[in-house]
Amino acid sequence: MIKKSLLISGLLVLMHSPATMARDDIGDYSVVNVLSTEQAKAKLSGVRYYFGGQKHGKVAKRFGVFSTNKKSNAFGKSDQEACEWVFLTAMIQLKERALQLGGNAVVNIKSNYRGNLTTSDETFKCGAGAIIAGVALQGEIVSIK
Repeated sequence: MIKKSLLISGLLVLMHSPATMARDDIGDYSVVNVLSTEQAKAKLSGVRYYFGGQKHGKVAKRFGVFSTNKKSNAFGKSDQEACEWVFLTAMIQLKERALQLGGNAVVNIKSNYRGNLTTSDETFKCGAGAIIAGVALQGEIVSIK
């Protein structure tokens, strides 16, 4: 019984050690890889998305800039799998906000990981740790003619 308690205690200490918890690898992942999946097409339809400096139609109405900050369970997943999943959830949040405000597009979408805005037409930033992955996005909700 004592051996079992020591084993469990040791495992708990290892799980909460700084080396296990400290990993926070920030990577760039493909926007197209995520948005071209059937799941993304189904969940994001009804709103158009323009990353970085991508050209878009004339803006008829501006509703303001909106930010997301989503986290997801990364345990047992590759960084890419976890990051692509959490990116999709952040995009869904942008879509819901656009529809709520009456917009039909989100333009100038940028990564905003830890307050560092980065602009790219092709990639997004994601921080992946041992148990959590996170994506923060910022975009302007608009109505395009």
